[in-house]
Amino acid sequence: MSAYVSAFELFSIGVGPSSSHTVGPMRAARDFAARLREAGALPRVARVACTLFGSLGATGLGHGTPDAVVAGLRGEAPETVDPASVRAAWVDWSDGAMLTVDGSHPVPFAKADIAFAARTRLPAHPNAMTLTAYDEDAATVAEETYYSIGGGFIRREGEPTAVSKHPYPLAFDTAAELLALCDEQGLTIAEAARRNEESLRGEQEVAAALDAIWDAMASCVEGGLSAEGVLPGVLKVKRRASTIRAQLEESEADRGRELPGEWLGAFALAVNEENASGGRVVTAPTNGAAGIVPAVAMYWWRFLADSGLSVGNAVTPHGELVGSALLDVDGRAQDAETAAADDAVAEANRRRGIRRYLLTATALGSLFKANASISGAEGGCQAEVGSACAMAAGGLTAVMGGTNRQIENAAEIAMEHHLGLTCDPVAGLVQIPCIERNAIAASTAVTAARLALRGDGSHYVPLDTVVETMRQTGIDMSTKYKETSEGGLAVNVIEC
Repeated sequence: MSAYVSAFELFSIGVGPSSSHTVGPMRAARDFAARLREAGALPRVARVACTLFGSLGATGLGHGTPDAVVAGLRGEAPETVDPASVRAAWVDWSDGAMLTVDGSHPVPFAKADIAFAARTRLPAHPNAMTLTAYDEDAATVAEETYYSIGGGFIRREGEPTAVSKHPYPLAFDTAAELLALCDEQGLTIAEAARRNEESLRGEQEVAAALDAIWDAMASCVEGGLSAEGVLPGVLKVKRRASTIRAQLEESEADRGRELPGEWLGAFALAVNEENASGGRVVTAPTNGAAGIVPAVAMYWWRFLADSGLSVGNAVTPHGELVGSALLDVDGRAQDAETAAADDAVAEANRRRGIRRYLLTATALGSLFKANASISGAEGGCQAEVGSACAMAAGGLTAVMGGTNRQIENAAEIAMEHHLGLTCDPVAGLVQIPCIERNAIAASTAVTAARLALRGDGSHYVPLDTVVETMRQTGIDMSTKYKETSEGGLAVNVIEC
């Protein structure tokens, strides 16, 4: 087996505000309902109940966890559900109303059927939930315990803990192994990831699916840049991305020049405001850190892809974008003026670059998931924002023409400076400090890429060492700094 996790699992289209507290529980509840159907047990079910343990119980209300459970029991999936149907699904529930389990079997349901056991932590993972189905005599028909292990991934009690379920052709467990594998095969990191993806899907299907991920990310950015108002929850946080967009557009019109660095922050704020509102978002690799990878990608797309600032250094067998020119299978660059004049060609070039970016980020994110954690409840915010920052830094380095070792260096720089970052959301909402934190981390990712590109890829601290340090730090970190809202800003900021 391999540490590699498919791009279409690491980057999954879902809903906000949390991958571990919203997307994961929805998938768990949906899986439970489907198992009842597949076992032929649905006709016997007269009641369903759920207990949320640990972090799910502590901050579940702020993260919309019970609403997600209701949606999942109805058979709805994060990828396709209308976000509006999830918001307040439990909060506004009328006791005694009928809940249609798996979309076909109605049972009476009350808000009290979802219980919060914040002080009880199951040993396997801080994010745990138990779903139980009862018959008319209150006898248990079925019971399953699930763990929401970060990024929307779930594990059912009793299932194996292997990271990857697929025998990928290019297997690696560490960054060192990944670099050695790429050296041996003469591949970029993105090409290695692509070969793994194409072992499951055709080349065109992989490209189309990556494009769909980017389209969802871009839509989230644009939606957040346009939306106004106040985010849900007791904090009444005002959206800022649209105001900043208007300010930047006015400033650029007056000065006659673009302000890429300031747009970068606005892109990240836009995504995380959409996430906090419970909108459509792509886990990257989590919802709490969902703004970083899209923001850095949009920064490259809008300001660097056609500017000539990217420098290519490799030819790929897929006609993949390397730098600002499209290389064909023989390594010949298309005329830059022709490409710039043809909008369709320019967009095709940028899309190839985004695929390279996402595939590089996938390989790096897989290492964090396999060898440390991407769960804030398990490792603090270093596991979420730190991992996302490293993924974005490596991806940007790739599309700027960096070598594999420069990519690894960029990821190491980005992660190293997030070690020890705590997860302390005020009021249990993915708003303060989460939204601004994504903007700061996006800037860090760009800085890390620039530093790595100025070097030759050699550096003192390997990425594997930083990943292991993050794992150890997460173990040592007090639970009150791991998404429980029991420490840090969460207890020192007055909610009003």
